[in-house]
Amino acid sequence: MKITKYTVPAATIITSLIIHPVAAQEVKQVRLGHVFASGSPVDVASQEFAQCVTEDSKGQVSVTVFPDSQLGGDESLGRSLSRGSLEFAFLNPGSLTGLDPLLDIHYLPYIASSFEEVDEIFYNPDGILQTTLRETLEDRGMETLSFFELEFRALTNSRHAVESIDDLDGLQLRVPGSESIRSLFDAAGAQAVTLPFPELFVALQQGTVDGQDNGASITYNSRLFEAQNYMTLTNHVYAMGTITASQRFWDELSEENKKIINVCAEDAAAEQIENNREKNSEYLQGIADGGIEIHRLSDVEMERFVELGRSLWTELEDTYGTERIQALRKEAGVTDADK
Repeated sequence: MKITKYTVPAATIITSLIIHPVAAQEVKQVRLGHVFASGSPVDVASQEFAQCVTEDSKGQVSVTVFPDSQLGGDESLGRSLSRGSLEFAFLNPGSLTGLDPLLDIHYLPYIASSFEEVDEIFYNPDGILQTTLRETLEDRGMETLSFFELEFRALTNSRHAVESIDDLDGLQLRVPGSESIRSLFDAAGAQAVTLPFPELFVALQQGTVDGQDNGASITYNSRLFEAQNYMTLTNHVYAMGTITASQRFWDELSEENKKIINVCAEDAAAEQIENNREKNSEYLQGIADGGIEIHRLSDVEMERFVELGRSLWTELEDTYGTERIQALRKEAGVTDADK
């Protein structure tokens, strides 16, 4: 065969393939962001996930973790995932209502009051909560890989002990961008203020807000208790997070790497839930040792909180949809008498 300037010898092609592997073999250097403190159960899980993906993909997907809101708050992370400028995040979807109000449906007050109920309702892959979150995130360009635990939310403040609903009157409380949580505190007479999580500590420290609602893990690991005096275990909301990938990035992956990442996500989430629950009492003790008064509601006052919280479900049907609320009532065993 006559070789012209347009003809590439076979030997050259073979050599090129050896030196420059096909695109599927190229290493993807990717980032994972989250708002949680370094060393917290969520951060530990994110590091384990990153190591698992990197090792099991034999370096084809190499993940670096950026904790402590280094890449922004939850909504910023969600928007970056949606645009495809970030590959992974451990998200609190309840803080993404700026993207879609359905993303805090699991924040409806008093869906569950025990971990047994939580496991049955929140971690049911066919249940209305996971289905709604998964479909809504997908609509926004995000792939849900698994669900992990944030915790039962509590209340802290710097003004006085909260031992009844009446004690909430007049308190200025930071809440995430959640209509459910805002509605509960507004109905109780508090003033709910929405602030991004990265701004929360300074707002508490400077007295911009009196208090906030997060559970023992986040309150302890993010040192929020250092700017507070009182904590009440209201358990008004159980929050779960999502291990999330950018849909644009996800679509570029091979089926083999997708399977690897899914397995790593499931394992990381399961270990995180177990770790988080084991450490709960440790975090509460750490908060108490920091000088915070911790209060538990009496049965009578807890019932008042539950009654108020569940009475708001009907009002919130315009936000979450009547059919979704009805499905959740059925799954949670909440009857008309509990409204």
